[in-house]
Amino acid sequence: MPLIRPFAGLRPASGRAAEVIAPPYDVLTSDEARARAAGKPWSFLHISKPEIDLPAVGTDPYAPQVYAKAAENLGLMMRKGILVRDPAPCYYAYRLIMGKHTQTGLVAAASLAEYETNRIRKHEHTQTDKENDRVRQIHALNAQTGPVMVAYPEAREVDDILAHCSAGAPDADVTADGGVRHSLWVVHDAEIQARLTRAFDAMPALYIADGHHRSAAASRVAAARRAANPRHTGEENYNCFLTVIFPHHQLQILDYNRVVAGLNGMDATAFLARVRENFSVQNSPTPVKPAKPAEFGLYLAGQWYRLAIRRELIPADDPVARHDATLLSDRLLGPILGITDLRRDKRIDYVGGIRGLAELERRVNSGEMTAAFSLHPTSMDDLMAVAEAGKVMPTKSTWFEPKLADGLVSHVLD
Repeated sequence: MPLIRPFAGLRPASGRAAEVIAPPYDVLTSDEARARAAGKPWSFLHISKPEIDLPAVGTDPYAPQVYAKAAENLGLMMRKGILVRDPAPCYYAYRLIMGKHTQTGLVAAASLAEYETNRIRKHEHTQTDKENDRVRQIHALNAQTGPVMVAYPEAREVDDILAHCSAGAPDADVTADGGVRHSLWVVHDAEIQARLTRAFDAMPALYIADGHHRSAAASRVAAARRAANPRHTGEENYNCFLTVIFPHHQLQILDYNRVVAGLNGMDATAFLARVRENFSVQNSPTPVKPAKPAEFGLYLAGQWYRLAIRRELIPADDPVARHDATLLSDRLLGPILGITDLRRDKRIDYVGGIRGLAELERRVNSGEMTAAFSLHPTSMDDLMAVAEAGKVMPTKSTWFEPKLADGLVSHVLD
């Protein structure tokens, strides 16, 4: 099987995309999804967050009836002609525009065999409960509905083909909540499909940017179906997973910031004295958005500070150890604040850069948190270096924007 292949996508009927597409399932709570879907019977949230159609009180979002409801809702949307499957395998060019930022990628079915041998590289650990949720969802729907965002390395030929494919009027064009524009072009042409397949097959690797739980779940579903299928050939749709593959240089990673409660028993003066052991500290009259790696902003007691870690403390040869999130953890959060379990310690929380520095100030000024730290965004080169080294990115270190939409194209597994 090639690295990627076209597939017969399940997508909104002509003119219906605006009624269907929804934010990714994992960026909304059940209550937020319920509010978003109110009065929108064809919102894909009825499939990706089906608990919204069951009682708000007492419904376990991981109960069997929730996944059954997802399947029921998907079946209804197909019977009503809201979602229609393409009659033949296609690729799809997908463009996202958020403000001045534009990225154009390819919707494709990617080989799970190549994922399992790490040619499609990972950079995160996954959590079993989140994997289990997606496994149940895929089995219930017989489809993958949440695309995985993937990056491809420098490939001018692919860039040019995607530019050509997305030059005309799109087959779907929706400006969604938040002002993000989602445009889709169906690539029917067999010659262009073959060129794309060959060009990707020549690549040494692809890199998962966002969607590690979705890809891991797809792999588990494929393993289960292989074992249950005595006529397995390797060509079945379940041997692939739904991806949108962008040029790595177009992907946008925003800062992923931290807020902490308490100063581990210290007052602000004592805390700053400890910080100065490893960082230079300068008062700033304005909010600090770090301009380069190894620089941080600190908001404490109504005052912003610019921190810069001492150069001799930055490891030169380890892409994880020299990452800003690691440096902050190893040189400040752990030794000074005693925060070492970044996933479970209730004293720390994470704020995506899409919310801006004002959100950091708000969380501290409200008294909910004591201090906030702003970080420089991770670069795609840094992420790819970590993946190449077979290592794992620090906790909460990549926040990709804009997000892919659920419901624009789904991958059926029959």
